[in-house]
Amino acid sequence: MADSEIVNGSADNQEVAPSGKKSGRASLLDSGEDFSMLDDVEDDVDDDLPPLEDAGGGKKKDATKADAVADRTPSTELEEWLDVLGNGQLRKKVVEAGAGLDSRPQRGQNVTIHLKTTLTDGTVVEELPNVSFTLGDGDVLQVLDLTVQLMEMSEKALIEAGAKYAYGALGSSTPAVPPDADLILEVQLLSAEDAPDLELMLPSERISLANRKRERGNIHYQRTDYAFAINSYGIALQITEATSRVDISQQEEEELLDMKVKCLNNMAAAQLKLDHYEAALRSCVSVLAHQPDNVKALFRKGKVLALQGEYAEAIKTLKRALKLEPSNKTIHAELSKLVKKHSEQKGAEQAMYKKMLGNPTNASVQKHRAKSSWSLSWKWLFGATAIAIGGVALSVVIAARN
Repeated sequence: MADSEIVNGSADNQEVAPSGKKSGRASLLDSGEDFSMLDDVEDDVDDDLPPLEDAGGGKKKDATKADAVADRTPSTELEEWLDVLGNGQLRKKVVEAGAGLDSRPQRGQNVTIHLKTTLTDGTVVEELPNVSFTLGDGDVLQVLDLTVQLMEMSEKALIEAGAKYAYGALGSSTPAVPPDADLILEVQLLSAEDAPDLELMLPSERISLANRKRERGNIHYQRTDYAFAINSYGIALQITEATSRVDISQQEEEELLDMKVKCLNNMAAAQLKLDHYEAALRSCVSVLAHQPDNVKALFRKGKVLALQGEYAEAIKTLKRALKLEPSNKTIHAELSKLVKKHSEQKGAEQAMYKKMLGNPTNASVQKHRAKSSWSLSWKWLFGATAIAIGGVALSVVIAARN
């Protein structure tokens, strides 16, 4: 599935491959595509990821209670619309009833829906007959992840979504959605089925699935949704790390490892954006455990160490990266900036130590001066005394002669 289709939360007549069982699945938030240019690391490439806001809390109004309030204007909308999050930003209304509560899909299942999206002025954004995704994995717009799990099989629903649960402040070029646009979605739940066991999937299927999750993470990253990016990278990591009960070739193992390294590298980039330095450092260390000469991991590790004040170790790490890519301007710039900072830090530390211990040179001079002054005073006093005694003796001699 193409990136644009995934970020739109849809794919015309295409399906997202199953992501495997969700039992025991937890987002790997401690551990980002290996973006081609290091120049993109800072501006373009989570520690706990805030989960998707839990659905629920909104209940249909009791019609009898509403009728009992005489001064309240009757409104079927108050009875029909479900305020999913309780904040008025995500509302759902059943248009055609489904097969019952027991038919609702579960998080982790693969679902297929019919989707029609319009702006609040009635402009049709897109209409897609078959959109398939893994419920709760963040593969689609948040509005769909939050509301489809509340739908019954075959149910048709009308959903009003605030911009924050749709395309947000950036909007979208494909489909064409203006920034900060609220949406109206017509959704019908067509099917829901358990995802296949990852351990039984063919290695080629796992590689393809992990790559799609990684690409979804890249889309989140580009939209500055770093927490959601970390979530997608974490799911991709779990897919690459799952044990396999089917035969796997050496080449397929290497492809899975390469995919794992890309996810870890991009996860580190997203974690840096969220100032999760310890998590980013762990991600870089994991990459270097598999690929000791991975320049991007060395670069990001150096940045993390610098941000933690470990300048000497950061300089050492960046010098190693520069040795691998001597012409990389980004590493040159970062290393030069870091060396300057380290020099300033050492100067400040030396000044602080001098202040704490005093100035030994000045103290020695002052001590020498004090000693010299004391010695001079004694010499003067001794001389004066000798002269006085001599004067007295002379007077006695003269008196005796007289």
